[in-house]
Amino acid sequence: MQSPALPHERLSEWLSDDMARVNALIRGRMVSEHAPRIPEVTAHLIEAGGKRIRPMLTLAAARLCGYEGENHIRLAATVEFIHTATLLHDDVVDESAQRRGRPTANLLWDNKSSVLVGDYLFARAFQLMVATENLRVLDILSNAAAIIAEGEVLQLSAAQNLATDEAVYMQVIRGKTAALFSAATESGAVISGADAAHVEALFAYGEALGICFQIVDDFLDYGGAGDAIGKDLGDDFRERKLTLPVIRAVAQADADERAFWERTIAKGQQGDGDLERAIAILRRHGTLASTRDTALHWAAVARDSLAVLPDHPLRTMLSDLADYIVARVN
Repeated sequence: MQSPALPHERLSEWLSDDMARVNALIRGRMVSEHAPRIPEVTAHLIEAGGKRIRPMLTLAAARLCGYEGENHIRLAATVEFIHTATLLHDDVVDESAQRRGRPTANLLWDNKSSVLVGDYLFARAFQLMVATENLRVLDILSNAAAIIAEGEVLQLSAAQNLATDEAVYMQVIRGKTAALFSAATESGAVISGADAAHVEALFAYGEALGICFQIVDDFLDYGGAGDAIGKDLGDDFRERKLTLPVIRAVAQADADERAFWERTIAKGQQGDGDLERAIAILRRHGTLASTRDTALHWAAVARDSLAVLPDHPLRTMLSDLADYIVARVN
């Protein structure tokens, strides 16, 4: 049988036994004896066909460091629960209607259900962390949960503010996206008892990969296809988010363009043709191309971080995964 061509598919195949156990654990912890809406809402998102990259990163880091125990399964499930909880909350905050090509939970049920089920999943995540009986892992993942929330709150204050610069943007995405990637890889290394250099390398890889992942996502919102990114093209524009392509365009704007960004982003007065004009401005100033270059830089940082790790098929797959994520902008 021909080997899967895409890096995340090869990673999934290599880790298939572990992922089967992770999925079984997730399904078991989704159950609620008293609130049937919890498994309904959770299953809607968890079973929606996501690539499960974050839990696979935990498993891959652990296996790459020679781990043979059971706790990497708990940690991978923890990472997926944290991720799913943040998605449920994000869709409420962003008033999103689509996630992974399907209606969001808040649209199918309501905002209250999404928030409360997200809280339930956070609680389940902490139960799984504690079950590892590893205080350092608990510190890593609980710290990541706090940083994620901090990043989301920072984005609220930075959104619609045309004074938001690239430093603030990077702080936002390090929090809301990269923190969970780096916690996934770092915790996998820590639970394995890996030496400090390997733990540091896997943390750096996860952080750079998460930064790259978010920059690519922000690029695709203006330069991708809706069916390829699991949401509608222009969602960030409609939600008035100051992402990297827009921040760079605002910095180069003439008076007419500045007025356009003030109207559409700062004041939220958007009409027919505004998305197309926004994309045209981004292209005119080359900010989509420069955003692509920045994503490529972070992919290279991720790959280079792996150099100190032992030669292993999983190391190659992780390196290829960085290339695959950034390839979506080419």
